[in-house]
Amino acid sequence: MENQYFTSDEINVKNRAFLSGDAVKVSFFIRNGKLIMDEECYFFLMASMRKMRLNIPLTYTMEFFQSLFQKEIIEGENIQNAVINFQVFRNSDGLTLSKSSVSYFYEITEIEDVLALQERHLELDLIKEINVNNNLLSSIRVHSPENIYGEIYAQENDLDDVILLNPNKRIARTTFGNLLFLEGDVIKIPKQTEGAYISPLMENFVTFLHKNNLADIQEHEIIAFESQKAEEILLISDEKGIFSVGKIRNKTFGNQNFSELIKSWKESF
Repeated sequence: MENQYFTSDEINVKNRAFLSGDAVKVSFFIRNGKLIMDEECYFFLMASMRKMRLNIPLTYTMEFFQSLFQKEIIEGENIQNAVINFQVFRNSDGLTLSKSSVSYFYEITEIEDVLALQERHLELDLIKEINVNNNLLSSIRVHSPENIYGEIYAQENDLDDVILLNPNKRIARTTFGNLLFLEGDVIKIPKQTEGAYISPLMENFVTFLHKNNLADIQEHEIIAFESQKAEEILLISDEKGIFSVGKIRNKTFGNQNFSELIKSWKESF
């Protein structure tokens, strides 16, 4: 189920999200009727807004978002488990863009458990005709025509998602999430400087593994061929959830080790 909410009842077609893609998006998570990782998600939103030079209202405190989601979603809609995809966009009402006010829009997607490994195993492939940048803005969730192109390419080729490379032909991310590659007890993750997303969900997971000595977490520059060397691959998307990658081209992957690690992580909440 999806519900959509604007700051007002009317959609202003002059807003810059509609005209220019001038917006940032961050996901918040509800699990068992409670906000989880709300501090990490809030600070990611603030950092994203600063990078895009959005005017942050004084009312945008962590308490504001906690109260908003508690009253409007958890209590108002009686939603117990969901992903809130929250978007802040710039209005066209200031003397300069950086002085313009902002508004927000969010949609709610109910999900059985945001920390659970989804049952469906994904089939991916590399896409080489486009790539994603690896600059300051690449790690935040902003308008990306590469994502749109990649999503269409995946649909037309009966894939669940595609792996996007950076200009150096190294793995950055997929259209909607980050990849984790398991080899033995080492989990390799593309660096944010490679074009990977900042992900509160993924960072919480790998921090738990590191603190409990459950895996050796290593940030790497990963060439495309290395995807075929992994024993297991995990895709973590703040927007959609957590998935095992079952197949890339002719190579298939298991998920037993990641399943056990995610089970331990879930039990820590």
